[in-house]
Amino acid sequence: MIIVFALFLLTLLVITALAIVRTENLFVAVMLTSIFSLLMAANFFILDAADVALTEAAVGAGITTVIFLSALALTAEREKKSNAGWRIALLVVTVLALLIIYATFDKPRLGDPDAPVHQHLAPWYLEKTPEYMDIPNVVTAVLGSFRGYDTLGEVFVVFAAAVGVLFILGVKPEEGATVKTPHSAGLKHHLIPQVVGRLLIPFIVLFGLYVQFHGEYGPGGGFQAGAIIATGVILYALLEGEDAALRAVPRGVLLALVIGGASLYGAVGLVCVWLGGNFLDYSVLSADPVAGQQLGILLIEAGVGMAVCGALLSIFHAFAARPTRL
Repeated sequence: MIIVFALFLLTLLVITALAIVRTENLFVAVMLTSIFSLLMAANFFILDAADVALTEAAVGAGITTVIFLSALALTAEREKKSNAGWRIALLVVTVLALLIIYATFDKPRLGDPDAPVHQHLAPWYLEKTPEYMDIPNVVTAVLGSFRGYDTLGEVFVVFAAAVGVLFILGVKPEEGATVKTPHSAGLKHHLIPQVVGRLLIPFIVLFGLYVQFHGEYGPGGGFQAGAIIATGVILYALLEGEDAALRAVPRGVLLALVIGGASLYGAVGLVCVWLGGNFLDYSVLSADPVAGQQLGILLIEAGVGMAVCGALLSIFHAFAARPTRL
């Protein structure tokens, strides 16, 4: 039954992708992209990748859609027609599709216990995580400790992305643009979004905090929590206006979250070195190595959540603050 439902979702994904490519209305394309992200999140849940599904739903279907809609306020409604080079593009897409299909022939079947991934590091992670960290969520252990360097790099990628967007959108707009921003007024005069949104926002933020501090025991962690909390704040900005959202969480606080989150992660690694261990070896943070690992994961996950939340909100406000063109 699960396989049938997965094939149904896959069919919807293909149909949605074709519709995105074919439509010339950019608003429709954004909405279809959001639907595509929701379908992908459902597929991830079917594959038991709940952590990835949470991220896809919050970022792909939520925040990214809002940022795309903000970007549409700075451009035309419809895509400009261009027939130049379509044959080359079609050839490239066809060749890549055939290569990907050919590569799938060598994949192990879904759930195969003899798959290569289950014969190397995965058994070691499953065996050693209870011994070294005593937490049930092996995904958090892998991302936060065993592959701590990779996660640190991802945090600084998020930091660099936020800085890059702020530099690009911080350029003074050209003459001939209005001072009114697309999100300055919000949806104050729309009763249903106001009632439903105000009801949902506290639960969204509360769920984000739960995901943040429950990542060692269930799906979630800093990346997912930061995206979910940012979704709640963005919903508040859409309902009450950008000015109200900035009064609640000023730009200075957002920049402090981005910088402080990345710095906290790196500082934990430096403290580990100062205490006589290796960089990001949390065992030295406590007399009990297991407790040290748990404390280190808790601290770096907090840094990840701060950086992701601050970066996403900074990018949203950077788009929302751009004046619309007359």
